[in-house]
Amino acid sequence: MSGRKETVLDLAKFVDKGVQVKLTGGRQVSGTLKGYDQLLNLVLDEAVEFIRDVDDPLKTTDQTRRLGLIVCRGTAVMLVSPTDGTEEIANPFIQPDGA
Repeated sequence: MSGRKETVLDLAKFVDKGVQVKLTGGRQVSGTLKGYDQLLNLVLDEAVEFIRDVDDPLKTTDQTRRLGLIVCRGTAVMLVSPTDGTEEIANPFIQPDGA
């Protein structure tokens, strides 16, 4: 075994493609992945942050804020997912009123 550290994720296939990143603390951003390192520090271009609901910080609203070129510190990254091929669906576990 070599002493070289490797990441569990292979982000090379997402470089120059759209990704959505969830960060600790509830922030959520999306942008074009321009680079990364073995510590999972990410460089995103044309980044957009999704503003959270003031009443429920766990929910995001339709409001966004343009951030431009950003660096996401690897220790804050919880989830990285591609934006292509994903879509939001209705929650199948919500019970209709009166049921």
